[in-house]
Amino acid sequence: MTFDLRLVVYSPDGDRLGVLPHPLTVEAAWPLNDVPSLKVSITTASVGADLLDEPCEIAVEWSADGNTWTEGPDSRFLLIRRHGDGSDQTGVAAFELPGYSWMLRKVVLYPGSAPLVDGKRAFLTATAGAIMQTFIAEAHGRGSVPFLDWDFSPTEDSDGAAWDKVLTIYYQPGIDAMTVLINLAEQGVADFRMDGGRLQMFNADTVLNRDLAAGDEPVDLRYGRDVVEAPDEGTLEDAASLVLVVGDKGLVKTVTNPDAAQPWGPWEQYIGSGGVSDEGTATLLAQTALDRAAEERIQRTRGITMYTARWLPWRDYQPGDRVLAPTPDGLESLRVRQLTLVRNQQGVVGGSLVLNDRFLERDIRLARRTSGILGGSTADGGSGAQPVPAQDAPEPRTPAKPLGLIVNPAAYLDEHGFARGQVTVTWGAVTADIGGVALNVGGYELFMRINTTGEPWFLVASTEADDTTATFSPLVVGESYAFKVRAVNLGKLGAFSDQVAITVPTDATPPPVPTTPVLATRLGVVHVTWNGLGVGSAPMPPDFLRVRVWMQNPAAPGWTDIGFLDAAGSILVPGLPYGSNRDFRFTSVDRSGNESAPSSVATIAAVQLVQGDAANNSITTGAIAANAVTTDQLAVGAVDAGNIKANAVTGDKLAAVLTLTTRLVAGNPTQARVELNTNGLQAFNAAGQQTASISAASGAVSIVGQFASGATGARVVVNPAGASVPEIRFIPGSGANQSRIYSDGSLFTGEATLIMESGTNQASTAMCRLVHAAGTWQVAIRDPASGNQRGGFVVADETQAQVGWTHPSNGVQHFLFSQSGTLHRGKWQIGGAEAGLIMIEVTVAGNGTFHVVNWGFTMLTVPSAVFSAQRPTGADPIPAPTDLIVFTRNQSSIFFRSPSNATSATSIQFSIWAWRM
Repeated sequence: MTFDLRLVVYSPDGDRLGVLPHPLTVEAAWPLNDVPSLKVSITTASVGADLLDEPCEIAVEWSADGNTWTEGPDSRFLLIRRHGDGSDQTGVAAFELPGYSWMLRKVVLYPGSAPLVDGKRAFLTATAGAIMQTFIAEAHGRGSVPFLDWDFSPTEDSDGAAWDKVLTIYYQPGIDAMTVLINLAEQGVADFRMDGGRLQMFNADTVLNRDLAAGDEPVDLRYGRDVVEAPDEGTLEDAASLVLVVGDKGLVKTVTNPDAAQPWGPWEQYIGSGGVSDEGTATLLAQTALDRAAEERIQRTRGITMYTARWLPWRDYQPGDRVLAPTPDGLESLRVRQLTLVRNQQGVVGGSLVLNDRFLERDIRLARRTSGILGGSTADGGSGAQPVPAQDAPEPRTPAKPLGLIVNPAAYLDEHGFARGQVTVTWGAVTADIGGVALNVGGYELFMRINTTGEPWFLVASTEADDTTATFSPLVVGESYAFKVRAVNLGKLGAFSDQVAITVPTDATPPPVPTTPVLATRLGVVHVTWNGLGVGSAPMPPDFLRVRVWMQNPAAPGWTDIGFLDAAGSILVPGLPYGSNRDFRFTSVDRSGNESAPSSVATIAAVQLVQGDAANNSITTGAIAANAVTTDQLAVGAVDAGNIKANAVTGDKLAAVLTLTTRLVAGNPTQARVELNTNGLQAFNAAGQQTASISAASGAVSIVGQFASGATGARVVVNPAGASVPEIRFIPGSGANQSRIYSDGSLFTGEATLIMESGTNQASTAMCRLVHAAGTWQVAIRDPASGNQRGGFVVADETQAQVGWTHPSNGVQHFLFSQSGTLHRGKWQIGGAEAGLIMIEVTVAGNGTFHVVNWGFTMLTVPSAVFSAQRPTGADPIPAPTDLIVFTRNQSSIFFRSPSNATSATSIQFSIWAWRM
């Protein structure tokens, strides 16, 4: 096969000048998501060398037949650097050319028209396309890089797909577009490449992540045909089996991985995670670090040949693709991270591939996740101090609502191996009040609720003024949550941001592919054994559930699930025809239902007991010694009722005590049935799920399903049919206005929250709901139709308590008690003899006049009182409090004299607070 490279010279962003016919050497490297490079050497006396006397562009073209030439992606280079030695009589000149994308280093960010945040330009809820288009379009508007083009938009990538990620991020003016683009790729937001002079961007791991290792005809690079060298470089320098995470608010978390490589014993690692104060996020960070540090890191480089190869670079694969390539364990699916091609003086073309195995690709994903948690979506910018407001601006003022709220959910495994949810929340800094006047906010409050109408909001995180990122965990995977954030200014609560709802992703990472089954046959039975590990001796993760065992007849393909193994061990497969091959393989499954790819296949044929086996009826009871036939020598199902003579089994043939070593089944052996086995007496439904059990070990009884105290009338029903959670219902003698007690495990992770709900009143306008949780207790009157609060309520948790009344249209009246003090929200009622606190506002004449203010009713006792005065516009300053004299107080009025030095004030407005002790 003829594979060759050639160099075509173009004027800058212009016409084709011609082919460079006689380069001495050519070396081109195409890394994924980075700037490619080209090295060329040539004699200055050769034909066409003069084409390189001026700045120009060189395109690398490839051909598989010598006739059709193609310029691939990222194959246009800029001649901006050269060097030579004038004393060299051969006149050899060498050139180093970066790819066309290097020109993005000459595009810098300007401040823009919007106010900067701590000297940085904000991109709020922006896509990668919006960010890069801003860079290039603004440069075009200034007359820069006029020929640099793009084919994506703020809403769609270069493949026409909607952008799947948004960012809230801040960049320092002066940063170049290339730095930003590589950072976006490193964070897993986008992949990029050049098509000539046109920048293309795609959603990460889509267009530039083709899986060519799968399918009917995979790209399989093999030793001796496609691959000629296979050096591997491994290191344990970053290995660790213990991680210490230190966060905020005294958080210290230690997580270990006993399965990590530790030839010299445990190695430790430290993560300082400022801004993280919840254990779930700390656990996620620690697990991420341990996953990356669990084993030897190996970089695989494969030297490739073009002359015996079946698969050729660019024609059959390119950077970013996944291909099958040789490893010490056989062919594995590896990702092409860099392609390098070299053409020497004799015109021989060779090259190499830098390949990432699944572990290194996982490391890249884990690094992106860690970056997103520790830096939020502002890893390259962040927000800081705000402009100082005018000195005479009234304080406190209401902060404006935050913009650019982004919630990034993730799944992690807790210490028990169960999937939990975590969120990293980011928003734009608030720099002004609701009127647009510059403002220094004091901090932010993040609220969350289950994304269901009527569910209460909870304060889940508070941050300082310069911190616009918060984390929270644990959450329930698969559950939807809504989030909102507000700024706080000297106790003044700002407007809430727009709500953002997310669904916590389930754990989507399957366990490792199991090792190949080990097969053996004995006495006509096939033994299928698993060693408990994954390919490459990978340990199974904490959420591993089981390995499924599959079998097929290779003569009639079609895999059948024949059983499972919870750990290393064997499964016996009887009843196979002698001498007929059977294929076996494993798949591993975790608690979230993720299933691995199949293991390699092993094949075996069952071997018969003796040559020709035994003839029918040739072995009779007289030829069998006592106790010669035991349970382990009988195949499952080999002796059934049809093979036992009526009345053949009598009491004298049975031992005084029968020990059950198999099972007695009434019904379908795999579906609805009742069976007696070594565990006891058990019942199962049609789906094979256990519904009742009497334990042989303890005598304990377990029943799954509905239990009712009666069929009609007043009754109690436990676990009623159709209920989605464990529940007890109390049904009245007539009608359906029932009360219930149930447990909800979705409200607080790892906790079964107890909830009691009454029936409705006769008007169906109210019901009572009581919630008992480990850290909170709530009781409230609610609207039965909407679930919203509609009346009195009491809430208590570890940090605060609330008592009050709320109505969807008539407002809120309530007290909040916490360590920092008591807060009242609502209106005070000022009438009534039993009032404990009243507020009255009166306007009276100034300059030492006497006044009587009536309470408007007779209080039960004489109250205490305090005054505050408002200064009228243009009036003198408020007089000293000692100049205001209260003469008498009684149960119905107060008698006082106004300040005598308020000479220019014709009237003074007093606010009077009175309270009974």
